[in-house]
Amino acid sequence: MDETLEKYNGIIKTQSQKERNSGIVKVSIVGIAANVLLSAFKAAIGFASGSIAIVLDAVNNLSDAASSLITIIGAKLANKAPDRDHPFGHGRAEYLSSSVIAVIVMYAGITSLIESVKKIITPVVPDYSVYALVIIAIAVAVKIVLGVYVKKQGEKLDSSALVNSGKDAMLDSIVSASTLIAAIIFICGKVSLEAYLGVIISFLIIKAGYDMAREAVSSILGERTDKKLIREISRTMLSFKEVKGVYDIVLNNYGPASYTGSAHVEVNDTLTADKIDGLLRNISMKVMKEHNIVLTAIGIYSINTKDKKIIEMKKNILKILKEYKNVLQIHGFYFDEETQTVRFDIVVSFDEHDKQKLREDISRRVSAMYPKFAVEVQLDTDFSVSAE
Repeated sequence: MDETLEKYNGIIKTQSQKERNSGIVKVSIVGIAANVLLSAFKAAIGFASGSIAIVLDAVNNLSDAASSLITIIGAKLANKAPDRDHPFGHGRAEYLSSSVIAVIVMYAGITSLIESVKKIITPVVPDYSVYALVIIAIAVAVKIVLGVYVKKQGEKLDSSALVNSGKDAMLDSIVSASTLIAAIIFICGKVSLEAYLGVIISFLIIKAGYDMAREAVSSILGERTDKKLIREISRTMLSFKEVKGVYDIVLNNYGPASYTGSAHVEVNDTLTADKIDGLLRNISMKVMKEHNIVLTAIGIYSINTKDKKIIEMKKNILKILKEYKNVLQIHGFYFDEETQTVRFDIVVSFDEHDKQKLREDISRRVSAMYPKFAVEVQLDTDFSVSAE
């Protein structure tokens, strides 16, 4: 990468990351303030009325405040500048903070389940007041608004930790609403259901925490890049008239909205080295400017344009490959006249159980069609083809 792109890249990434980090912190502070206030009100009402459901709801609000605090810590760690040991930055710290939030949610659910079972075994008759019910109703409304706000901001800022916090808040609104319904049923019919309701709610909380943890772990392991992003990058690269095809887009994620990657472009065999050099630099700059992605490498596939027989050969081989349902794409086709070698790459679906056998079968059939030529078939992994 040239010095200009390095400098340009640094300015763009630093500014966008600062704005994103600031947004995450602001939303998290709102969440902390709201949850601490709600927790204080609910705890006071819960102890006064003797309602275990309201007390557990108050504790759950405190866990939400802790989740928001962890989100802030995760955002701060993720925004640390790259260093010698972490040259790609610390963006994945956000995925770790999402994991911690998931654990907190599951812990809250397990604790709630234990306390609810205790109250089923040893019932406690609650004493609700109209004031208490009004506070709970207000808490339900606040939680719904807070959950929607935090989740939308999390999606906007591409923060899985905020999205998880928003989901948790929306789940809490269901918990509070259920507590309110249980209180009304008790007042009207003198039937206490809150302990049993607590068991159901606990399982819902545990399930939500498990789903959050699964998503966080999946992000840490590395997921397929978003289809829309792959299409947008392809369109950007194809906007250069010299580029006839874009293949093998591989993006490495180092935190939300933080990618480095590589790709192959197909160009005519008449393009000279100096033209190719300028083309690749311009592609890198445009992808960086439009998508904030650093392409660390761009490979070149050459297209035979000088011999009509070779063009016809490519068409015949494509007919063979279309018979294989698990061959998703062929690219990099080239006939080397000096070595009399036909070479091309095939992208094979993950559904194919024996990729080597597939490659050997294709090589055998192409060799039978063109026995005078050597055949080289390269297997490619489906990193992005099925996302196009």
